[in-house]
Amino acid sequence: MAMSARPQTAWIGLGANLGDARAALCGAVQSIAALPGTRVLRVSSLYGSAPVDAAGPDYLNAIAEIETTLAPLELLDALQRIELGAGRERPYRNAPRTLDLDIVRFGDVALDTPRLTLPHPRWRERAFVLLPLSELLGGQVMDGLSLEQRNSVSRQRIQRVADAALWCPAC
Repeated sequence: MAMSARPQTAWIGLGANLGDARAALCGAVQSIAALPGTRVLRVSSLYGSAPVDAAGPDYLNAIAEIETTLAPLELLDALQRIELGAGRERPYRNAPRTLDLDIVRFGDVALDTPRLTLPHPRWRERAFVLLPLSELLGGQVMDGLSLEQRNSVSRQRIQRVADAALWCPAC
């Protein structure tokens, strides 16, 4: 794997709604920490949320803040390998999943390719991204939203389930 010369901070959205979701998310954080040139700086609390634009059981979600020397597409490839290792299948768009890992932001990188768009194109529309990300960034994320975005997100069912230290003690 080629790595960039300078580490970048990235935020990874973690989600699961099939199987032992909590264990899958904790295992994903540990797998991310084991990637070359990557370290987990911190993780958010764990949140339970209703699926958005999809059916199926509720999700568990969190955000991991990492520092990595991997380039964005290399990180995407690594995250998709972690998903596959956790039994991720893609039978149809927005299908329930054993593990979902999304690059929400990658430093100040703006990218729009067929495989990856940065920042994530729907990050401002998802409470399960905004609340844990805002938690890690001291409320800055929510402060930057328009009233319309805040109202849209406030209608999504979400609740904090566990503090970061409790949901993944090994993280």
